Amino acid sequence: MVVIDAVDIKTDKELVSLVSSDPAVFGVLMERYEKRLLMYIRRISSVTIEEAEDILQDSFLKAYQNLNNFDNNLAFSSWIYRIVHNETISNWRKNKSRPQGNVVQVDDEFLERIVDTQDIQADIDKDILKETVADIMKDMNDKYREILILKYIEDKSYEEISDILKKPPGTVATHLSRAKKQFYDLCAQKGINFLM
Repeated sequence: MVVIDAVDIKTDKELVSLVSSDPAVFGVLMERYEKRLLMYIRRISSVTIEEAEDILQDSFLKAYQNLNNFDNNLAFSSWIYRIVHNETISNWRKNKSRPQGNVVQVDDEFLERIVDTQDIQADIDKDILKETVADIMKDMNDKYREILILKYIEDKSYEEISDILKKPPGTVATHLSRAKKQFYDLCAQKGINFLM
């Protein structure tokens, strides 16, 4: 049997591997995520705290029952959040299909929040992409960086860029072509493949 105090300092993956020899270790994982997951359930739904606790308990039960299917190459936190997300949706569908008794009315905002949570990875990817592009832009020649910003971030036409930079449209087109080439070259140096 594993001493619970010793497992408090272990990573999620280490704890998952210990659960097979000592099921009580799963309680440590539950304690680690309980507060965050309750908040998450409340944010994506309009359930009461008691209903959120029920959803969380069902989620933990499902996670425990399916722990053998957990892919150790993935983060446990992502896996448990996905289970909680699915349980929250299932709870909503179950209550929607039999709306008698004390069922909380669900509005369109709830549905939007659930759909929004499915885009979390896309939002994270977008933030990483913004940081990467900003880093590459810092390394660019000033005149090329400026023209890319005007064209692709500020969404200016060639004529507007020509007016802003006081350069003929032909020069703007040439500088834009060179700017894109420099951007691609810097991306390649950093091992990034962007298509513009």
